[in-house]
Amino acid sequence: MTRLLAHAKLTLSLRVTGRRADGFHLIDAEMVSLDLADELEIEPAEQSSIEVSGPFAVGVPTDETNLCLRALVLAGRTARVRLRKSIPHGGGLGGGSADAAAVLRWAEFDDLTGASRLGADIPFCLVGGRARVTGIGEIVEPQPDRHLDVTLVIPPLSSSTPAVYAAWDALGGPTGERRNDLETAAIAVTPELAGWRDAIRERCGAAPVLAGSGATWFVEGRHGDALAGLTDEGARVVETSTLGA
Repeated sequence: MTRLLAHAKLTLSLRVTGRRADGFHLIDAEMVSLDLADELEIEPAEQSSIEVSGPFAVGVPTDETNLCLRALVLAGRTARVRLRKSIPHGGGLGGGSADAAAVLRWAEFDDLTGASRLGADIPFCLVGGRARVTGIGEIVEPQPDRHLDVTLVIPPLSSSTPAVYAAWDALGGPTGERRNDLETAAIAVTPELAGWRDAIRERCGAAPVLAGSGATWFVEGRHGDALAGLTDEGARVVETSTLGA
């Protein structure tokens, strides 16, 4: 049995630079890996299966649509996977992508273009660290480590990436004021996000940035004490740092 960590991905900045004829969006993003991680136990088996536990297990599929199982198919392997979820599902932190990337590493699969067919964040999660990510996510250029403390506020919401990109198209491709072009579209899809943004800013005095397509907001620095009251409203507040810095 092999034990692996699948580290969360944080998109520090995201520009949507275009849309291909096949509908995939082109991006130019800065991404970093965080200490926050899921845990996987993987062992070869005649048939692939997955068991999911942990604080964010609810909502994670265990059928053939699960990204870990799809990664096994891509790599031509079969295995039993036990997954403990500490990264929120649908939170914009690349949890599913990180899990799939861990499976691909176990399978010694390192084709970033192939991995991008499963999900745009998976190539970065395969590489990890800090990188500039372009194309549809398959072009990953590693950058020097950057130490960064961040505070995550994870509301009791889930944000659909396809729905957010569709809204971005419908809105005419707005440019984000706070380093994320998808923020306006994400709020259009899930209006409750705006209330969480305003509550964070009121409590810590800094404007938060939406992580990817949401629903997690983040603020640079450690603001756990100032934001602790949001847990009474159902949010999870996590102080973490970039990995390896």
